[in-house]
Amino acid sequence: MNQVNDSRPNGPETKPARPSLLARFVGNRKGTTVIEFAVLAIPFALLIFAILESCISFAAEQLLTNTTDEIARQVRTGQLKATDLDETTLRNLICGKLSIMVGNNCQSADYLAFDLESYDTFAEAAQVRTNKTAGGDLDTTGFGVHPGGPLTKNMLRVYYKWPVMTDIMARTMSDLPDGRKLLFATVTWQNEPF
Repeated sequence: MNQVNDSRPNGPETKPARPSLLARFVGNRKGTTVIEFAVLAIPFALLIFAILESCISFAAEQLLTNTTDEIARQVRTGQLKATDLDETTLRNLICGKLSIMVGNNCQSADYLAFDLESYDTFAEAAQVRTNKTAGGDLDTTGFGVHPGGPLTKNMLRVYYKWPVMTDIMARTMSDLPDGRKLLFATVTWQNEPF
């Protein structure tokens, strides 16, 4: 029979030292993918939201520009006569075109502002400036609906206070004190001899 020599030349057997909790955590690679995903997911989501917010805002401004152009063309060609236009009619025309993007907010003067004026010369129309109040909001003093007749020079300015949806974009996109972005479109033209 074989005999096993049970004597140990170095003394009693000792257990190897157990690594500390921090060493075990750093050495364990089982959850690395989850941690890396969590670290990268937040900036990726922020980037996606920023892109979407910018794209939707740009699309709304393009829709506002197209609406302004179309209404100006109708006034220029005599389809909409000065006698047919008042503030309510113009607001309904604008909101009818913008409703796909802005919903019910369009009817509120807190969101939509416009100015349709007649001028003697294009130079006079070019001098018109959009002012802001002391608080940084849009100053609508003097806005009205006063189109001219045949061969007059007119200018239509339309403003919409676009709500910025994501909080992180509100600081960089908004230019109004209440955190909204001012979308703006203008057209200047001379009426046809209708």
